Amino acid sequence: MIAVAPRDLALLIGITLIWGLNLVVSKIGLSEFPPLLFTALRFLILGLALIPLLRVQRGQMSALAVAAVMIAALPFALNFVGLQMVDSVSSAAIAGQLSVPFTTLLSVALLGEVVRWRRWTGILLAFAGVFIMGFDPQFAGRWHGLGFIIASAFVSSLGVIAVKKLKGIRPLELQAWCGWISAPLLGLFSGLFERPSPQSLMHISAGAWGSLAFTALAASLVAHTGYFHLVQRYPVTSVAPLTTLSPVFSVFFGVVLLGDRLSTRIALGGICTLLGVLIITLRERRIVDTGS
Repeated sequence: MIAVAPRDLALLIGITLIWGLNLVVSKIGLSEFPPLLFTALRFLILGLALIPLLRVQRGQMSALAVAAVMIAALPFALNFVGLQMVDSVSSAAIAGQLSVPFTTLLSVALLGEVVRWRRWTGILLAFAGVFIMGFDPQFAGRWHGLGFIIASAFVSSLGVIAVKKLKGIRPLELQAWCGWISAPLLGLFSGLFERPSPQSLMHISAGAWGSLAFTALAASLVAHTGYFHLVQRYPVTSVAPLTTLSPVFSVFFGVVLLGDRLSTRIALGGICTLLGVLIITLRERRIVDTGS
């Protein structure tokens, strides 16, 4: 593990801060936007910002389309549907971290990766933490919201495996294609199932539109670009463990800004899950993105 320079460390903490705040900001936007429309507009903004980077990838477009759906359209839609349903941003932030152990398990099953006892311990701790949270009284009869978020984590892990099979595509170019593939697909589903009217959009507040811009530009464009810049400069084991600060910031902002109630079960489950994720990321030798 190589020490991260102070300026780059500040950048990394800033990135995790943006990712942590993003979940709270998205929750605010979802109080006025239908979730599928919110996700579609998010990717439309991202795609427009990155349109100069689009390049046709000969021989890979089908695989690229599948990867974009699995890493972007479907997991973000599931995550925002679940986030709209749950009352606690804190629990959503922690449950979303299951993408890390899911990715490791899928790497074992699909790529033949060897996992030793330390990472198995981390995987068990991560799932045990979410199980502990599920017994909190505030989730009584509301497991479906958390279920959407866990499903999002699983699908995004499949997306990571799909992205691994792509060759020669830069991270920002991948984000551009994710935007242009996801936006029309989710826009279609929003029109079919949510049926948003122009009149309803006219009554959405400036704060909700601002939350949409933040999640597209700050969380995706700025934070992810900065993160990929850092993983090009440092070993993954020097960078990835600090990204576990992201859900910690989400819990903090959820309590301070939204009034989340941090019960003993949620706190204990959260510590258990984040400890498991930290163990996994410390043992990884590849990119482990725990951001949003």
